[in-house]
Amino acid sequence: MLEGITFIIDNLPLLLKGAWVAVEITVLSILLGMVLGIFIAFFRLYGPKPVQKLLKFYEWVFRGLPILVILFLIYFGLPTLGLNIPAFISVILGLGLRSSAYQSQIYRGAILSIGAEQMEAGLSIGLSRIRTLFFIIIPQAVRLSLPGFTNEFTIVLKDSPLAYALGIAELLKQGRNIIVTSFRPFLIYLTCAIIYFLLFHFFYYFFRKITERFKVPGYLINK
Repeated sequence: MLEGITFIIDNLPLLLKGAWVAVEITVLSILLGMVLGIFIAFFRLYGPKPVQKLLKFYEWVFRGLPILVILFLIYFGLPTLGLNIPAFISVILGLGLRSSAYQSQIYRGAILSIGAEQMEAGLSIGLSRIRTLFFIIIPQAVRLSLPGFTNEFTIVLKDSPLAYALGIAELLKQGRNIIVTSFRPFLIYLTCAIIYFLLFHFFYYFFRKITERFKVPGYLINK
């Protein structure tokens, strides 16, 4: 027992280094998904009909494909078309694009809950649709979407180990590297599971506190 604890402590710095990479992947992917998701949500509601249909098709495709298939298409498929993307960027793109298809629905629901009259009010005082979106709609929509955003963040975090498939040295790959030389898979995988469990609950309660702090008065936010 004591020997096993010593073994884990000795290898913990390497595992934590991998955990940090997993957090980087999650944060960058969720930010990409947020930017694209807000853009998609806005044009799904206020864009021209052809654009709405195109973005609906985009959501349909990325919600329907397994994330590992998306990663392989980007990292292994695009080079056949002459587009070589580094593994780390490929992971960010794959997770971010897939996340944007889900986040767009979160933001679209939040925008619809605000009410069309606020867009009309912005237009009536001389603001363009884009300026109304950025100065009136988005600040409220982001606050209303925090519960859904929290769930999406934790989903992307739990998908981050798939970066292992592209050779990224995140937590699971670092653990695998240790197993190759130590032949102690149970201890390493158990430690990886505990680290992911702690990360999940840290971010869940972190965003839950932010949700409670920035909730919009008059709107019910489910916990």
